[in-house]
Amino acid sequence: MKPLSSRATALRPSPTLSLNAQLSARKEAGEEVLNLSVGEPDFPMPELAREYALKAIGEGRNRYTDVAGVLELRERVRRKLAEDNGLHYEPGDIVVANGAKHALCNAFLALCEEGDEVVIPAPYWVTYPEQVRLTGAAPVVVPAGEGLKLTAAQLSAAVTPRTKAVVLNSPGNPTGATYTLAELEALAEVVLRHDLFVVEDLIYEYFHYGEGAVPSIAALGPELQDRTIVVNGVSKSCAMTGWRVGYTAAPAGIAGLIRRVQGQSTSNVSVVAQYAAIGAMNDVPWAAIGSYRARRDVAHQRLSAISGVRCELPTGAFYLFPDISAVLGERQSTSDEFCARLLAGTGVGLVPGTGFGAPGHVRLSYAVATPMLETALDRLAEFIGTR
Repeated sequence: MKPLSSRATALRPSPTLSLNAQLSARKEAGEEVLNLSVGEPDFPMPELAREYALKAIGEGRNRYTDVAGVLELRERVRRKLAEDNGLHYEPGDIVVANGAKHALCNAFLALCEEGDEVVIPAPYWVTYPEQVRLTGAAPVVVPAGEGLKLTAAQLSAAVTPRTKAVVLNSPGNPTGATYTLAELEALAEVVLRHDLFVVEDLIYEYFHYGEGAVPSIAALGPELQDRTIVVNGVSKSCAMTGWRVGYTAAPAGIAGLIRRVQGQSTSNVSVVAQYAAIGAMNDVPWAAIGSYRARRDVAHQRLSAISGVRCELPTGAFYLFPDISAVLGERQSTSDEFCARLLAGTGVGLVPGTGFGAPGHVRLSYAVATPMLETALDRLAEFIGTR
């Protein structure tokens, strides 16, 4: 038989999704599992999302929509971007996708081609390099600087004649690090000097524990907005991961290409999900989101008290990304082996840092009930202390 696609076979499966499936199977088999690997909030979705979805079903909204999404949703996204981010788009600049992951894939397919390079700061979300590879471009991974963020000097040093774009995720997965306005201004100077595009992932922006709103590089001026694709959605902010509603906002020329790509792949997002997203954006559960600050503080305090573990205090998202390299160094094991043994011995599920480009770390989600979080951290401390 002839060989299958080299691009498809080169893709690595998502370690976070694979691990979550493994943990779910163990739980269904009756085993005790304390799952701190999951990347989704634990609070209910907004009531208005449910109401809008049922209303759409009742009204018989079961036909194709515009590839880019119903106008009502794109108008609601347009208003959100103006009010929250200081970004001004037309509804035609917005394309609603099947989750932010799909929106990112659309963005890379619209920007990249064979031979291009895309700068990705590490630690990174596991999907960025794989989606870049899928386009035929090459991910250029740059270990992040102080605060687990890419510096302007690092970006400048990584640029070559083939560099097409840079990925910025703020607050970041897995680190929770959030770029400040001054940091974005410094990066923007490099972006403009080298004529780069920016793929800006703001999916965790509402989970921000610093002062003010999360700044966007696209808001620094027309020249930056003209070369930035903003990616967001309702999966995290409204606990609607399964509804699969994300979006891109981009200059008209890029948005037109994204629409064209989506038109030949998935077409429109489920029409009922689109109306649910409108309801969700009108009913963001701010109180539930705000409760995550206390969980962060509890988890960070407990992690920092464990001998051999170092952990930055994140300013956003709902992850901690502790450095356990001192523990690994003493035992001559990897974070993959560490997580496997931890799960087998204690039932606690963490994600190895390997898939995020940081093999000496593990990712811990505190998007779980506080009693479960505390129990899991007690077991983690005991496991490290007895290894």
